[in-house]
Amino acid sequence: QVQLVESGGGLVQAGGSLRISCESSGGTFSSYVMGWFRQAPGKEREFVASISWSGGTTYYTDSVKGRFTISRDNVKRAMYLQMNSLTSEDTAVYYCVADRHLRVGVRQDNEFEYWGQGTQVTVSS
Repeated sequence: QVQLVESGGGLVQAGGSLRISCESSGGTFSSYVMGWFRQAPGKEREFVASISWSGGTTYYTDSVKGRFTISRDNVKRAMYLQMNSLTSEDTAVYYCVADRHLRVGVRQDNEFEYWGQGTQVTVSS
């Protein structure tokens, strides 16, 4: 059973940066596609980014391209999301996800098998 735990969320001013992390236990971490989703208050959960098992392929939703960078360290069993040039539109709970069978590019939340509990990111304007 795979367990995912996010950390690093917090309050940041608009234009600032934040890096959130996801640590995994159980399963073969290096064989999973990993990703991030987010859910803002009153909005549906949305896909943010995903990364292949090797880290060689990444995929982003248009609204974060050029500002967010997803990465992973298979030795540390960790995944990261570096977020720059943050705006109030980025305020949300960010969820770490993993799946053994999906390919990078899948955006549907119900396709991912494993989910973390979420970490709150709040951007003040």
